[in-house]
Amino acid sequence: MKSVFAKRLFDGDQWLINRTVTFSGNRIVSIEATDLPKCSDMDVVDILAPGFIDVHVNGGGGTLFNHTPTLSALEKIVQIHAQFGTVALMPTLISDDYTIMSQAHDAVCEALEQNMAGILGLHYEGPYLNPVRKGVHNEFQLRQPNEGILATLLDVSHHGKLMVTLAPEQVREGFIEWLVSHNAIVSIGHSAATYEQAIAAVESGARGFTHLFNAMTPLTSREPGVVGAALQTKTATWCGLIADGHHVHPASMRIAIAAKGCEHMMLVTDAIQSVGSNETEMAFLGKKVMRSDGKVTTEDGTLAGSDLDMASAVRNTIFLTGRTPAEALQMASLRPAEFLKIDGQFGRIKDNYRASMVALNNDYRVQKTWIDGHVAWGH
Repeated sequence: MKSVFAKRLFDGDQWLINRTVTFSGNRIVSIEATDLPKCSDMDVVDILAPGFIDVHVNGGGGTLFNHTPTLSALEKIVQIHAQFGTVALMPTLISDDYTIMSQAHDAVCEALEQNMAGILGLHYEGPYLNPVRKGVHNEFQLRQPNEGILATLLDVSHHGKLMVTLAPEQVREGFIEWLVSHNAIVSIGHSAATYEQAIAAVESGARGFTHLFNAMTPLTSREPGVVGAALQTKTATWCGLIADGHHVHPASMRIAIAAKGCEHMMLVTDAIQSVGSNETEMAFLGKKVMRSDGKVTTEDGTLAGSDLDMASAVRNTIFLTGRTPAEALQMASLRPAEFLKIDGQFGRIKDNYRASMVALNNDYRVQKTWIDGHVAWGH
């Protein structure tokens, strides 16, 4: 048994004062109201919250998953992001050829079979995207799906979570339903779809929108576009939001959250290998990218993923949008857990939930991170 005393506990739903959280193995066994402990062998923290879940992370610590789609790369990415409070993530493969996709698939399947801490599954971001909205993706890698080849890359869902970002206007009718039937979570992104096409994709089973506002048709007076479809609330969908102040203007973030509601917004990083690294120039999918002022761009100024971590995303959401700390923490934990349908294990500090938690100081900076009951970062 291990215990942590939290002066303030955010349990995923509400704030509680002076609570001792006890866990055994990878599960929380009790939360009790107690006095500040006098013994020195118990962690005492300012704030204890559910650990962060990142459904869109490409790399960290100098490692980009596309460049090294291996088990050791996954271990490195988890280790790096743990220092920023991330306890579970979806390693994301940017559009690449089927050889690299297969290597990424095999690495993630092996990680899941070994119960590697912090790995939830695999996110294929592409390659079924629209070249008009390709962003930093290499256009020569974008293509229409070959179901025969792709079927061999979908059995990640037998072991963990599988997420596919695609442009609905680029795939055949029925393809989204086919993916959903293979237990894939479909997200719309890098798309030039009309509002009607995006809504049709949602009705076909698409569940999310990848990095809202970025690489998608905007909301305008006569054409609501993909952004308009993302902000509708008739059908439950979740929007990924890169809250770094570069990808989305704070005013746009405030408007989107007000329209959609915090309960269907989730913070994501879209982090590349710069996070947790001191590098200022890096190779990236055959290009050179530069890191400066909290962002990474190609030589022509195109944003190339982000230099964002989840703890910074939480702070930015609080200070740039005016949302409450509880709402920001939920957007980093409970909301992505709901999107991935794992909110019975993650996103709350409750009895029998995973002991994957983050200790924060009163400025919401990470002091310590536990993944499945083990200290992943901090002392």
